[in-house]
Amino acid sequence: MPSWVSLPRVDFVLLGLVLAVIATGLAVLYSASGQDAVYVERQAVRIAVGLLAMLVFSQVPPHVLRIWTPWLYAIAIVMVAATWFFGIGRNTQRWLDLGVVRFQPSELMKLAVPMAVAAFLHQRILPPGWKDTLVALLILAVPTFLIIRQPDLGTALLVASSGAFTLFLAGIRWRTIALAGVAGIAMAPVLWMFMEEYQRNRVRTFLDPDADPLGQGWNIIQSKIAVGSGGLTGKGWMNGTQAQLEFIPERHTDFILAVYAEEFGLLGVCGLLLLYLALIGRGLYIASVARDTYSRLLAGSLAMTLFVYVAVNGAMVAGLLPVVGVPLPLFSYGGTSAVTLLAGFGILMSIYSHRKFIRH
Repeated sequence: MPSWVSLPRVDFVLLGLVLAVIATGLAVLYSASGQDAVYVERQAVRIAVGLLAMLVFSQVPPHVLRIWTPWLYAIAIVMVAATWFFGIGRNTQRWLDLGVVRFQPSELMKLAVPMAVAAFLHQRILPPGWKDTLVALLILAVPTFLIIRQPDLGTALLVASSGAFTLFLAGIRWRTIALAGVAGIAMAPVLWMFMEEYQRNRVRTFLDPDADPLGQGWNIIQSKIAVGSGGLTGKGWMNGTQAQLEFIPERHTDFILAVYAEEFGLLGVCGLLLLYLALIGRGLYIASVARDTYSRLLAGSLAMTLFVYVAVNGAMVAGLLPVVGVPLPLFSYGGTSAVTLLAGFGILMSIYSHRKFIRH
């Protein structure tokens, strides 16, 4: 048996929060899918695979993960690039079909990018200088570009933010952050030129959803109606009219939060957000007690990327951001995303079990 294999080490606080979100998500998915148990069964199987991945990663010490990181990053790059030639999907090329299973390689980048940036910065002087910053930006820019070209702007946003958070936690100077912000604003017209037409339509719809209420604006208008009609306490589980009468589009994936808001109201949404905040807070606490630079940067990045997941999906459902296809973590129907998220929680557990011990 390898020396790094140990008895199961599980952070029960983190596990309890994860299971609470999963249980709530499966209940809402049952309602959102029109009481179709097949969706719940399929998602439960994917969750089970994800929990197994979480258990496996929780047993791998951070220094072993750091050794594996370049290989994981390289494999993920190759697989994402392969979608350009062999990818399948509706209007996009995001998935690879291996016969036995279909999966979305870009989801691996949500782990591989922060791991790669953290590994690169691990033995360097922090805060990073210009040269190290540029190399780190290149590490996150390559997969981001590959994912944008699939096209998948939502996943690209999450991948880029995961790498950016790693740099931020490394202590990158505020002057550099300000310059990056100015450069990003200046690049907006260029980005617009390279966007697909349906992505441009999403931006136009965000700015004026009432311009085409029965077409492009339908999704966000119905989502906002569902969120508002939930009121303070909601209409009750499986009693949401917007969801059950199928007015809400993609109600079991991108807009599942609208279903939840209609059925459980403002109080239910606040309770769910508190669960997510507790998860994020636990991740940041694990980062604060991590043993080394790699573990600290990786744990903090994983926690903050979860924040981006929740914030972007919530803002999208409420009409505060364009629809970019970012799922609600452990709620939205989908396999690769759930497995990746749970594997990330397993990494957090590993970092916590190998944390530094401070004697008082």
